[in-house]
Amino acid sequence: MKAKRYVFPLAMATVVSAVFAADNQVGRNALSITGSSFLEMLSVIPPIFILLGLLDVWIPREKIISHLGEESGIKGIVLSFLLGAAAAGPLYGAFPIAAVFMKKGVKFSNVLIFIGAWSTTKIPMFMFEMGSLGVGFAVLRLAINIPGILLMAIVLEKTIGKESIEAIYAQATNMSE
Repeated sequence: MKAKRYVFPLAMATVVSAVFAADNQVGRNALSITGSSFLEMLSVIPPIFILLGLLDVWIPREKIISHLGEESGIKGIVLSFLLGAAAAGPLYGAFPIAAVFMKKGVKFSNVLIFIGAWSTTKIPMFMFEMGSLGVGFAVLRLAINIPGILLMAIVLEKTIGKESIEAIYAQATNMSE
């Protein structure tokens, strides 16, 4: 099982080596881009994990369940959208937060809404679009994205099935312990 962990990095190292052999300059560019992406990730991930630790300790499970759990209704949907839209950072930062949400008992569709909102409805992105592409475009994109995220979350929750969702939650709980 542990050997599988190294397959992807070894495959990527092989690909980069082949690129270096074929064209040294392209290989250097690939390595430079990889290095800068890695440094960006190192600047984003530690603060997210610190906030996750605080979230896990400071906010009781019962409080999160009451606001985002199975019985949260429209309040949970709106809160999931707001949390995702207010987030900063790249999308890979949403996944550890989603895992903690699962551990705390957040409804699966609300976790999906949070991830969808993080990826497409960020407030800074919306402000940039209003300034660069116009208010009409920004509002139209948001008006299309919000129902789309909601529809996808509901459809995914219904089609995946309760057993699969429970397995996903169990895996998220085991990973965060």
